[in-house]
Amino acid sequence: MNGSTKRSAVEWLKAESHGLRGRLAEELAQGGKQVSEDAYNLLKFHGTYEQYDRDTATALKQQKHDKDYSFMVRVRMPGGRLTAAQYLALDELADQYANGTLRITSRQGVQFHCVVKDNLKRTIAAINATLLTTLAACGDVARNVMTTAAPRRDAVHRRLDADSALLSKALLPHSHGYHEIFLDAEKVSGEAEPLYGPTYLPRKFKIALAVPSDNTVDVLTNDLGLIALFEGDVLLGYNVALGGGLGMTHNRPDTYPRLATVLGFVGPDDLLAVTEAVIRLQRDYGDRGDRKRARLKYVMDDRGTEWVRETLGTYFGRPLTDPRPMPPFAVPDHLGWHEQGDGLCWLGLPVPSGRISGALRVALREVVSRFGVDPVMTPQQDVLLTNIAPADRSALEAVLRAHKVAFAEDSSVLARWTLACPALPTCGLALTEAERVRETIVASLDTVLRRLGLAEERISLRITGCPNGCVRSYAGAIGLVGRVPGAYAVYVGGDFAGTRLSFKLLERVKQADLAHRLEPILAAFASQRQRDEGFGDFCHRMGESVLVELLQTHASHAA
Repeated sequence: MNGSTKRSAVEWLKAESHGLRGRLAEELAQGGKQVSEDAYNLLKFHGTYEQYDRDTATALKQQKHDKDYSFMVRVRMPGGRLTAAQYLALDELADQYANGTLRITSRQGVQFHCVVKDNLKRTIAAINATLLTTLAACGDVARNVMTTAAPRRDAVHRRLDADSALLSKALLPHSHGYHEIFLDAEKVSGEAEPLYGPTYLPRKFKIALAVPSDNTVDVLTNDLGLIALFEGDVLLGYNVALGGGLGMTHNRPDTYPRLATVLGFVGPDDLLAVTEAVIRLQRDYGDRGDRKRARLKYVMDDRGTEWVRETLGTYFGRPLTDPRPMPPFAVPDHLGWHEQGDGLCWLGLPVPSGRISGALRVALREVVSRFGVDPVMTPQQDVLLTNIAPADRSALEAVLRAHKVAFAEDSSVLARWTLACPALPTCGLALTEAERVRETIVASLDTVLRRLGLAEERISLRITGCPNGCVRSYAGAIGLVGRVPGAYAVYVGGDFAGTRLSFKLLERVKQADLAHRLEPILAAFASQRQRDEGFGDFCHRMGESVLVELLQTHASHAA
């Protein structure tokens, strides 16, 4: 419908894949370590990416050996919710088929790394046996639906939980290919994709639900942000925000991060209808020739918000009403001990970079097994242990302490609000490190913050190994974006509440120099900040030119 005749190779592949089946069954049954490029692209829809160990690639090539190929497998779990039994099953799979770790994603999922090809089908089948799925955890479809992780037992949070589960189930592809390939289901022919169509979406599509009092999901960074508005316990409806997305490509100014625009309001019973309308609009008008410009945000900017709003009304069946006023966004801290509101408690534990491994993994397995607590994964890559009986609180905490698990109060404030993507050695897109240098970067910045009296300041730091922004690097107070090996572009100025993007301040800064280069700005913040002003707000108020001049002045004095 968008009039473009240009189609990328992936578009042709989807069209001819027979419902995402391709030759996946045949290729997975064959020996070897890797799959074809066509299989690589189709497997994403089934929740897995082929990767290789980039640490060993050069040495293996010199020895004339193949790369060390394996697969990342991602679990789709709306709102990050797991039962105790599901978590224990996933934990067992980490040893059975993966590298002995579970990784919490910034979209509240769980990833397995280093699954070899021969075990890929077994791994996915085992995940399905827990009543979870990997279908549509990746690929050009609506991915894992996010919402607040807080397990508060009230009308607001019950509705958010129900909405995320509803959307997640309704937006799954209808193709039976996944079940045939990975679960040995009987073959089905002639099924249709009434929502996605035969070529699915032009690119990935991200959805999050929030309330203004809890924007831990960074709702405006999504293709579709749904902001639930309540009057007491009564749901009034949803403000609908379109066109968020943080991926970009270095040296391509026509690609850029963008926050969603709030376009309208719909009633309590219109959630699924408006969501499907937005997906259909993106399906029909998203760019299918250039995958780097295929997200909904570019439709918004290329066509204009008024056009999008009017066209969306035709898909929805009537015009959207104007957005409702809403209070400012807030980002509460879910770590530590909290009451749920039903007589039970939850404990939020920090998980650096979301990597559950070593003593932490052993401890979590013990407390989940012994106390039957249900884990919830957060958008900050942490874990909430929920449904804890008050009588078990001391004993559960003692188990964690015995394993030397770090509690929230054992981490610096900066560490609590730092996200990092996996990057090297598994991600093929990474230009430099993220997860493996997170601790070093945080420690160097913490030294500066303590010296300046800012150790208790809430500063959101996001570290990515490439410009795709998987941990929302452009929406934090400080964003470190991989530029070249060992160096980062530095972004500042995003607000803590997630309503403003950061701007690029420095182009290429070596990892070892990051704290030193940021110190003059942090010092100026400490001495010149306004009352209750956050670091990102300060940078935004000063502006790029003033901050650059400040850095230049500092450099000349230091010379």
